Amino acid sequence: MKTTDKIIQLLKLHGPLTAKTLAEELALTTMGVRQHLQALEDAGDVDIEDRVEGRGRPTRYWGLTEQSRSHFADRHEELTVQLIDSVKMIFGDQGLDKLIDYREQSALVQYRAAMKGATDIPTRLAILAKLRSNEGYVATMEQVDGVYFLLENHCPICAAATKCLNFCRSELQLFQQLFADIAVVSREEHIIEGARRCAYKIEAIPH
Repeated sequence: MKTTDKIIQLLKLHGPLTAKTLAEELALTTMGVRQHLQALEDAGDVDIEDRVEGRGRPTRYWGLTEQSRSHFADRHEELTVQLIDSVKMIFGDQGLDKLIDYREQSALVQYRAAMKGATDIPTRLAILAKLRSNEGYVATMEQVDGVYFLLENHCPICAAATKCLNFCRSELQLFQQLFADIAVVSREEHIIEGARRCAYKIEAIPH
């Protein structure tokens, strides 16, 4: 295990620690540990807190940030798949469809509110790309020969979508509703089908 990983593990187990304490735990020099801590701080995995403990200068403690969670196993995908199976078992396919429809309608209300006043494709699409990125889709927009594209480079619901393709159907329908008055939306690339990303084409309705 790398030294930085060991530091992250210790901070996870004990909460914020000083460089001196970490050095003792890892049998390293305090200077050496500080270099590793600096690298972790630069990467956004740790931050510092200066605590006043008696007289003299404050003592510097290093603690984990929210971002550091990415270093630990996350079983939310497994839980999501289990929940989908449970909904299907208890409420049937119809119950699962109702759940997906509710998710779609909630997103539609939220997205439409964010897009209020946006009447053209590029403005609306820029807002959508930002909303989707905030949800973890790493979304960008592109324009090629007058045609716009929404590119989603990551799918945070991939496990759920693989288990139930209706999630993907619902997201396409959501985008189609958002642009219904000005454009036709189609999915050109699909992560579930082995593509590197999901790509949606937004083509202006001819007047």
